[in-house]
Amino acid sequence: MALVTASLFSALDGVVDPMIGNWHFPYFNDEMGAAVSDTHDTDVMLFGRVTYDSFAGAWPEREAAGGEDAEFAATLGDMRKIVVSRSPLKFTWRNSEQLEGDLVESVTALKADPSIRRIALSGSVSIVRQLLAAGLLDELHLFVHPAAAGSGLRLFDGTPEHHFTLKSSQAFATGVIYVVYEPNPTPPSGSYETAVESL
Repeated sequence: MALVTASLFSALDGVVDPMIGNWHFPYFNDEMGAAVSDTHDTDVMLFGRVTYDSFAGAWPEREAAGGEDAEFAATLGDMRKIVVSRSPLKFTWRNSEQLEGDLVESVTALKADPSIRRIALSGSVSIVRQLLAAGLLDELHLFVHPAAAGSGLRLFDGTPEHHFTLKSSQAFATGVIYVVYEPNPTPPSGSYETAVESL
């Protein structure tokens, strides 16, 4: 069964859009770069339309430029990329395709494909929410920054309640905390009344 993972940059107030404000880029360093590369060690990348357009607008040019990130850009170009969109799409970035049919059914089939080791998402908040709701997301990777964005898209804004188990955590020199969570289908029980008894 393939592992489905999602990675997102997050401000302390839960904002996950790094293009809003300046809370992300000042904290990007080699530690984060290495960890981000690891989250993209995958057989299939699954994108929402907006995130895909951002990637496709940058990484092919970086590969062609031959700079220090050209190797990573080539890796992204070589891997299979599936884009979730209701509108017909035309692709210029190689190995890109549009998801056909229902998202949950398609990802369920991809997870069951023995030739696929891992399916990864980067950003693509609406897709992450849908996969969480369907019980198809196996790991949530968050790069939590020591800054509050103040406004912007939040991963869990208006979503149902979710519980997770902490799988790992790592502190970077910049103060960013890299945490990996697994959905927890059997969260601990308790109540306010129970908590008061421990005070």
